[in-house]
Amino acid sequence: MSKAAFPVLRALLFLSVVAGLSASAQQTSSSPTQNQNQDQDQAATTLKVNVNVVQLFFNVKDKKGALIPSLTKNDFQILEDGKPQTVKYFAAESDLPLTLGILIDASGSQARVLDMEKQVGGEFLSQILRDKDMAFVLSFDVNADLLQDFTSSVHLLKEALNQARINTGGGGGGGIPGLGGGTVPTPGGPKGTVLYDAVYLAAHDELSQQVGRKAMILLTDGEDQGSQLRIKDAIEAAQKSDSIVYVLLCADRGFYGTFGGYSGDSDMKKLTSETGGRVIEVGNKFDKLKEGFAQIANELRSQYNIGYTPSNPALDGTFRKVEIHTSDKDYKIQSRNGYYAVPRRD
Repeated sequence: MSKAAFPVLRALLFLSVVAGLSASAQQTSSSPTQNQNQDQDQAATTLKVNVNVVQLFFNVKDKKGALIPSLTKNDFQILEDGKPQTVKYFAAESDLPLTLGILIDASGSQARVLDMEKQVGGEFLSQILRDKDMAFVLSFDVNADLLQDFTSSVHLLKEALNQARINTGGGGGGGIPGLGGGTVPTPGGPKGTVLYDAVYLAAHDELSQQVGRKAMILLTDGEDQGSQLRIKDAIEAAQKSDSIVYVLLCADRGFYGTFGGYSGDSDMKKLTSETGGRVIEVGNKFDKLKEGFAQIANELRSQYNIGYTPSNPALDGTFRKVEIHTSDKDYKIQSRNGYYAVPRRD
């Protein structure tokens, strides 16, 4: 997807929301029975939720938050909507290709932390990306802008991060760019940080087209102002794209004063917990941001990969709750909480 096409996609997104299509986009048709005899290598690299095989990437931690390696298939039990499922494949994978989205908040509240985010984010990409991995960079403020589409070039990704600039846009609510180069009128209050729209676009238009291990990392204070979509829509898009969401909460509390104006952490905890990631508090501290990126890198390289064919074969678009349990009750599973049973995309 080209940079030029991204504003068009945003316009189409807005129009679909206005028309009420977002809530009814789930398909209800059934697909042919899928081949359940694929070997582990095929499963690990090519399977997607919407071919009726559920693939989960997750971490296991002890009470102190330390990662637990070397567990086996027999250490886990999977429940879907409360019903036990039969595990078809299992691996403690750390080298599968990684597809990553970096979403950087360039709204006015980030003025004093943006340069720090660029520097540490670039160092993170240098450390984590390997030749077979891909990443993209998207900034969001009064608009969502694709600064760099998928590439394995750390150089290009760093250049893209450095292109991010604080943009308040005057807070005038000018709308999402339309097809004719103008704007689509937007109701409601002024736009300032279209965070939920950015997550939706990153998941729906970028990550949903990929297979395998997928994650997005948000550098933000978690405050949304002016998105056409809600937090629920952002979470649903991330779940449908099988993407884990991490948030490095770069909240410059001084920007909001001392009157309780900051509340972004609550929605970010909901977004991350339901997609298998987590929120890491950074504030405006360089060392904390660096450590946060290091924690994410370690978790992404220490994931278990488990897959099963659901006992409920219907591809009816409904949400299915998934639970992973371990034989050791003291262990904590960090995984998404479910998936949407949607048919194959052609």
